[in-house]
Amino acid sequence: MTNTKEKLFTEFQTPTTQEWLDKIQVDLKGADFQKRLVWRTSEGFSVQPFYRREDVEKLQTPNALPGEYPFVRGNKKDDNTWYIRQEIDAADASAANIKAKDVLNKGIDSLSFKIPGKAVSAEFVEQLLDGIYCDCVELNFCTCKRHSVELAQLLVSYFKAKGYDKEKIVGSIDWDPMEKIVMKGKDVEPLLQFAPALVDALKDYPNFRCIAVNSVSLNNSGAYIIQELGYALAWGNEYLQQLVDAGVEPTLAASKIKFNMGISENYFMEIAKFRAARMLWAQIVKQYEPKCDCACKMCVNAVTTSYNMTIFDAHVNLLRSQTETMSAALAGVHSIVVTPFDAAYETPDDFSERIARNQQLLLKEECHFDTVVDPSAGSYYIEELTTSLATEAWKIFLKVEEEGGFLAAIKAGTVQDDINATNEKRHTLAAQRREFILGTNQFPNFNEKSDGKMPLEQSCGCGHKDESVYKAVSASRLAADFEALRIATEKAEKQPVAFMLTIGNLVWRQARAQFSCNFLATAGYKVVDNLGFNTVEEGVDAALAAGADIVVLCSSDDEYAQYAVPAYKYLDGRAMFVVAGAPACSDELKAAGIENFIHVKVNQLETLRMYNEKLGIK
Repeated sequence: MTNTKEKLFTEFQTPTTQEWLDKIQVDLKGADFQKRLVWRTSEGFSVQPFYRREDVEKLQTPNALPGEYPFVRGNKKDDNTWYIRQEIDAADASAANIKAKDVLNKGIDSLSFKIPGKAVSAEFVEQLLDGIYCDCVELNFCTCKRHSVELAQLLVSYFKAKGYDKEKIVGSIDWDPMEKIVMKGKDVEPLLQFAPALVDALKDYPNFRCIAVNSVSLNNSGAYIIQELGYALAWGNEYLQQLVDAGVEPTLAASKIKFNMGISENYFMEIAKFRAARMLWAQIVKQYEPKCDCACKMCVNAVTTSYNMTIFDAHVNLLRSQTETMSAALAGVHSIVVTPFDAAYETPDDFSERIARNQQLLLKEECHFDTVVDPSAGSYYIEELTTSLATEAWKIFLKVEEEGGFLAAIKAGTVQDDINATNEKRHTLAAQRREFILGTNQFPNFNEKSDGKMPLEQSCGCGHKDESVYKAVSASRLAADFEALRIATEKAEKQPVAFMLTIGNLVWRQARAQFSCNFLATAGYKVVDNLGFNTVEEGVDAALAAGADIVVLCSSDDEYAQYAVPAYKYLDGRAMFVVAGAPACSDELKAAGIENFIHVKVNQLETLRMYNEKLGIK
């Protein structure tokens, strides 16, 4: 059988990379290969349309093994299981306990309790964890950073009183003061002195971490993948260095750090991000000379992003979060939180939380994502992405180190400036429809109403009012500007009507009418499409009869010279007149008084804002 296989393959000649390129160039018929087929990513590197074995042979990542340094292929050797985590508001200990025990029977094996700082007490912990077998479920806690040491000590006392095996207690405390500096500009630097005491309180619990790196906040603010990765590494290294400087042994210090990272919509890039993150973090920790390589393992809780979530067509959020969850699962993370689809506009209810749980259960129980370790390993594409992301993220890490470390960088505001610039850029791209938001700036649901849904504001909830003395990250969802526009339209006394005056060439008028309907419905306008009119006068009369506030002329570029001016003059200001396209005769049309044109190169958001203003909508 072996000889047969060898003989079979010897009958085929393996084409070289150059032969592939030559063939592609023939098929391109003279078009520029670099412009047509090479993807220039937002991450600072280019992606080729194909990769071959020779491309991967020069990389180091394929030589790694699962569960071994530098852990690019994951921390696990036998399977790819992860914790399914759900976040619970624990303002009321009894209610939170009831909910926790309920969801533990529905597939959850990781709980995350958000506890008000003033509620932290032995009685509260006792009531919160009553009936929960702490050695069978992962436990995570988030409270005011000023009360985290107290919470850690209370948890240790509780675990000891219950007689739990310290090795079997798995979980974390989300203590990350630097997140407040980054996201709110708050001066909480004095809180950093609590880190050694926090680590000391939990030093006997090897699987319980207490220093958090919440780079998910950067992800939710629009950061590109390399930005989140590079800054997360610098963030973690800052905590590690401070702990070591305070006398904490490096192995213990590294084993207490946990990364809460976001997952964006870039499917393959996110798989590669987590692989690159583990590899780079392992190399960073190695420089502190820990007692064993196990301290170099990066523990990652992955959270689906809220940045691309939408209020309108909200069930599309399920598609977004599902592919994001798949990325993290395939990448071998420690745990995953699926953000419920309605989190952008309301406190998630039982239904949305159930769906979020089931999204992960599907991947485990039906897709068996938890059975194969690092299934993407060996993929030429994924290995290239892993190395490329690592290279670019490392540049960011080194830049931060040159600025004196992460704390110095965020106090100077350079990190915040970088994230804000990216967020602004992405909002501009979305406004120009160069970054698509399905159901929002592309293919909106024409008949959907907000039904009172409004963006949900997030707050710290700890009760402390720290002064903002540093720059802060301006977090805003990508769809927020379009949603505000559409909600403003809904509140108007009359819903604007946009009427498609289709005439002339069948193909062009249909294509432009479809484009215009999608373009204008984004603002919440009622769009009326048509099969076509014989004359512009007939079309204008029909538009006015339909109560049109906007009349959109849809035809071919060549025919606009014939139809546009007569239609504009016949309409005579009785409605706004728009030409769909950018014809060669645009200057002549503008000279005749026509000033509104919509096409793929205009800024959609600014154009619609201008139309709303003309229509008296604020």
